[in-house]
Amino acid sequence: MVKVLNNNKIVNSEADWFEKGLLQRVPANIRESFSDEQLSALKVAFGARKWGKHAIDLRGTLSFWRWRYYVVVLMGRNKRLLTAREKRISLMIKTLLILLFFSFSTLMGLLVLYLAKSAMGIDLFPGFSLGIWGWFKGEFL
Repeated sequence: MVKVLNNNKIVNSEADWFEKGLLQRVPANIRESFSDEQLSALKVAFGARKWGKHAIDLRGTLSFWRWRYYVVVLMGRNKRLLTAREKRISLMIKTLLILLFFSFSTLMGLLVLYLAKSAMGIDLFPGFSLGIWGWFKGEFL
């Protein structure tokens, strides 16, 4: 974050748009007296938060009899740092998805090999069949 000197006061030029606007409206003698803690407290008190941009930003209200409810759906890339617990959960989910992908791929590969073997008439165990070739022939060939 870039800091800029503004009337002998250091102001963060990127994130402190609220402070810039406030300090421009306040007389110079009062402007000098604000501490960083006071400016932060004013920012919180006035709810001056600059929300990030989201890929999907849907906002609306629903009315039910006397009550109104607000609905907000925000979706976008997560730029926050993950906690240790979130990192563990993320690693477990990735591991599970990779395991499922490889299991599915292996099963599909074995199915293709079995169908190819059966199409060539190779019989590894005489008198035994899984019935997959008969079903496949009946449905697709």
